[in-house]
Amino acid sequence: MKAILEFMKRNYKILMFVAVLAVALLSFIPGKKESDPDKDKLLLELITFVIEKGHYDPAAINDDFSKGVYKDYIEGLDPSKRFFLQSDIDEFAKYETQIDDMINTQDLAFFDLTYTKLIQRLKESEDIYKDILDKPFDYSIDETFDADYEHKPYAKSKDELKLRWEKQLKLSVLSSITDKQKVQEKNLETYNKKSAEEKEKADKPEMKSFEELEKEARESSRKSLDQYFEFIDDLTRDEWFSIYLNSIVERFDPHTFYFAPDDKEKFDTSMRGSIEGIGARLQKKSDYVEISELIPGGPAWRGKELEQGDLIMKVAQGEEEPVDIAGMRLDDVVKKIKGPKGTEVRLTVKKVDGSIEVIPIVREVVEIEETYAKSSVVEKDGKKYGIINLPKFYIDFENKDNRDAAKDVKQEVIRLREYGVDGIVIDVRNNGGGSLRTVVDMTGLFVPEGPVVQVKSSNKNKEVLEDKGTKVEWDGPLVVLVNNFSASASEIFAAAIQDYNRGLILGSRHTYGKGTVQNVIDLNQFVRGNSMGDLGALKTTTQKFYRINGGSTQREGVYSDIVMPDRYAYLQMGERDSETAMPWDKIDAASFKPFKSNYDLVIAKSNDRISKNDQFKLIDENAKWIDAKKDDNQFDLNIDKFKAELKKTEDITKKFKAISDYKNGLEFKPLPYEQAIFDKDPAFAEKKEIWYESLAKDVYVEEAINVLGDMQDKSAKTAVTLNKKEKPIKTR
Repeated sequence: MKAILEFMKRNYKILMFVAVLAVALLSFIPGKKESDPDKDKLLLELITFVIEKGHYDPAAINDDFSKGVYKDYIEGLDPSKRFFLQSDIDEFAKYETQIDDMINTQDLAFFDLTYTKLIQRLKESEDIYKDILDKPFDYSIDETFDADYEHKPYAKSKDELKLRWEKQLKLSVLSSITDKQKVQEKNLETYNKKSAEEKEKADKPEMKSFEELEKEARESSRKSLDQYFEFIDDLTRDEWFSIYLNSIVERFDPHTFYFAPDDKEKFDTSMRGSIEGIGARLQKKSDYVEISELIPGGPAWRGKELEQGDLIMKVAQGEEEPVDIAGMRLDDVVKKIKGPKGTEVRLTVKKVDGSIEVIPIVREVVEIEETYAKSSVVEKDGKKYGIINLPKFYIDFENKDNRDAAKDVKQEVIRLREYGVDGIVIDVRNNGGGSLRTVVDMTGLFVPEGPVVQVKSSNKNKEVLEDKGTKVEWDGPLVVLVNNFSASASEIFAAAIQDYNRGLILGSRHTYGKGTVQNVIDLNQFVRGNSMGDLGALKTTTQKFYRINGGSTQREGVYSDIVMPDRYAYLQMGERDSETAMPWDKIDAASFKPFKSNYDLVIAKSNDRISKNDQFKLIDENAKWIDAKKDDNQFDLNIDKFKAELKKTEDITKKFKAISDYKNGLEFKPLPYEQAIFDKDPAFAEKKEIWYESLAKDVYVEEAINVLGDMQDKSAKTAVTLNKKEKPIKTR
């Protein structure tokens, strides 16, 4: 969860129990003036102890656990297999089933061995790339490079490793050359289209030779690698040890994580809602960095070019040469992307469709106001409809009187109701979650008093969180829009609406599938008289939540009642695709009474429309093509073949560009009260207009409005009528 949930206080005893035992266990450890192996041993003991006592369902630390840590750690050190030799792996392999024992005895032999060997191989690699990039490549040779690092064996010798480096660098330089040639051709084309008078005032674009471009590309690659190894050289032993620690703790589940002192400070800042730079959340993925979330209202979100799932490959400051970030620490990539407001950063990204694009973004400070709930109205076939967009379930834990997601959504619902809308869409696409209290209160706006979600701690009885007495603010047709990135609190809301049979869930086949709650624990509180410096913090999974029908949202997510094709439909995205994700399970259902509404005809009509919709057909075709391309890791290093393949991919992707050009023919407007605000604040009005324009190009919103229209006949009349005889329903 993105906030420390208020109801965790009720379960604080278990954390205090851990604290007391930890203090008793560790209070007599002698202090050190500076970081040293004794501090590493202390961290290893403390972290595993806290996890075993406080984690919801701690995994057994045995040989299987050891194998998992070994695999994740080695992959984390050398994801592209361009440093270690097979002989190194053979040397490491003897520890594969011993790490569990070494954790229990705080034995650092495995870490020390891998750390020492890695530093040695890194220094050797510096000589390799410098030697390779000193001379031009031969691009006429018919050879390929296989980028499937997961299944690629380690090099057996230094000569074989050098050949691997050579091919990888050749691919990077070749890609850079073709990019430069495209820019030249585009500039010349633009110049040639000018009138004779305009040409006299403009300089003719410089057309550099292939040899000049090739040299520039090699020098750029060398500069990028020089900077990369400067970052590597600056890494301390403590930072490498943090990688080892996280290879251990992440085996318990994907959301358990160790924050080193600097990382903890950054986490605290993000919890306070400070969002700077381009407005995107990043996560490490193999050698590169993936866009995991776009912050609503941020420059990346407004630019509409960067998408969740895109891989950042290079970063450039303004017009400077881009720096290859392959293998770079996430923290260092973030530093390169961040910068003063008003400056430009250019990201070279690999799109989900396999194409490579350079996306310029002007940095800004994202205004928190733009992350709040907002609404719009639209008319169709003589009916008025409202759409409420909720980017996250926000709350101010320090001051409960301040605004939160539930209060704001309530206000928007009342305004829409008073305006006379005939149906409401709640859009929680890309909403990663937040406060459980707000989702409970918000659900109460649409259903009478009753349970919303069930929460269970390790070895504890379940707790049912209920909406108690909140007035039902909307009893008419209701649609909830979700996608693969709707997670946690978003899934609780969608599940409750579905279990109560209160409305319909539209969107991706299923939501993300995060059904767990985390708590951040400061490790310093557990050591009395600590003189070893800041020990950081541990974020660990302490609870699991369940639908009121008893089923968990963990791994499974919430399945949509009406499934609409999306670009990620065939890709592995979500909690279910994580090897260490906690399992799905079920507990007893809470006592609740679903609504009598029958949506079978509405669902059938929507499915029929979707199957005949050309835009959805194109999206599904795109999704299948992306799925087919995802395992295509072979790259030609012959320049003619490389360009031919690039042209083939570009021709295909042009067809799918039409997806973003779609217009649904609907006109989205502000509620009357906002017009007065717009008149006084043109900048705010402009930002809202951008949102309205995006809604007018959104086929998913269009179908949600169609569904609301279909729900008019019966569901609106029976929405507030409970079926008192029905038992708790199962998930559709």
